[in-house]
Amino acid sequence: MARLTRTMRQKNQLQLAFGEAGRSEALNADQEGTEVRVAKCRAESRAPEEQWMEKICQRDNLWQALKRVKANAGSPGVDGMTVDGLRDYLKQHWPAIRERLLTGTYQPQPVRRVEIPKPDGGVRKLGIPTVLDRFLQQAVNQVLQSSWDATFSEHSYGFRPGRSAHQAVARAQQHIAAGSRWVVDLDLEKFFDRVNHDKLMSQVAKRVSDKRLLRLIRAWLTAGVMEGGLVSPTEEGTPQGGPLSPLLSNLVLDQLDRELEQRGHRFARYADDCNIYVRSRRAGQRLMKGITAFLEGKLKLRVNVEKSAVARPWERKFLGFSFTNGMTPKRRIAPKAWLRFKARVRAITRRTRGISLETMVRELGRYLQGWQGYFGYCQTPTTLHRLNQWIRRRLRSAAWKKWRSGKRRYACLRQLGLTRDLAARTAGFQWGPWRQSRSQALSYAMPATYFDSLGLPHLTCTTAA
Repeated sequence: MARLTRTMRQKNQLQLAFGEAGRSEALNADQEGTEVRVAKCRAESRAPEEQWMEKICQRDNLWQALKRVKANAGSPGVDGMTVDGLRDYLKQHWPAIRERLLTGTYQPQPVRRVEIPKPDGGVRKLGIPTVLDRFLQQAVNQVLQSSWDATFSEHSYGFRPGRSAHQAVARAQQHIAAGSRWVVDLDLEKFFDRVNHDKLMSQVAKRVSDKRLLRLIRAWLTAGVMEGGLVSPTEEGTPQGGPLSPLLSNLVLDQLDRELEQRGHRFARYADDCNIYVRSRRAGQRLMKGITAFLEGKLKLRVNVEKSAVARPWERKFLGFSFTNGMTPKRRIAPKAWLRFKARVRAITRRTRGISLETMVRELGRYLQGWQGYFGYCQTPTTLHRLNQWIRRRLRSAAWKKWRSGKRRYACLRQLGLTRDLAARTAGFQWGPWRQSRSQALSYAMPATYFDSLGLPHLTCTTAA
């Protein structure tokens, strides 16, 4: 009972903190402070189309933003505050924060620089905002997304509600099947780091008339980056790591979508990955030249010449997938994605890890479930079947190595159901673990059903081939 009372009290405190904007201001007219009078004055004096900040500070929008930030978790920013500490901080400081938002004086903190390795080499630089700034960006993103999303191109699939990378791959597949069997594969060099602030803000200003919100977005763009204890200014780019960055990137590249639509091209875009499908190499080369000039001239972006190409679709990859060469193209997993997958499985099933087979299968199962959720969209079941066999061989090989001595191997094989003669002959073999993993005896002792009992997932196509 005491715990229930305490939970209700905390919830009421949060509702009071977030609810100032949503309640009748007349009820609080006699209270001390300037927050209510400022909010009321602005709400009366501004035209309805300019009340973006009031919409952002509405209670329902804030609650949704708080839930999303907590669900996404993430590491702290430069101030060290964790997601778990955000609730208590907002209980105490929200009225003052809200007043600064409504008066246009809120100043964000710099982002924390984090570098993560890219699968194909190099590093991707992320900018991690403080938890408070992530919360406010999420609140802004929810309001702007609901207003802007319907205006974006139907060929844009990245970071949009109800759209996914799988839909973008399916659209590309449709273009190929329709006869556009050449692709202009555009790669934008360090796109998120090179977005021109003035170009971006001019696009935002066409859709937002509230100067307070315009100042807030500009402040996030120019907040600076803390690296090694020093803060460096940011004169271009939208740091990856904040909830607002994907929406702003879609706004920038919406101009590319409109240009391609105006020219009548078939294409699919997911964030900064854009593939345009044409009927000949010559048409692709002309398009590559023209679109490169448009991106570098009008949008001030840079095309990576080394990674961009005009080629056959089955020679390129798009969002981790490629396509078969045929009149009816099938989705297949791109070679680089295969290599990354196999490297990860090899690391998990390394024979010298010193963990039990059950623990290894649990760790591998978590990875396979996530991988299957995305790459199960392929249409190559035979390839996945062979991959299942390869994974089981890796596990058998790890088990054989772990058993070490002939006596231990004999005991384990007997425990797994082999006859005495077969267990004795197998335990005495001098083959290495990998060769032994394909032996009839080990396949009989540890069949697919054995790994099923340990919880190992099967890799299968999640869509009909």
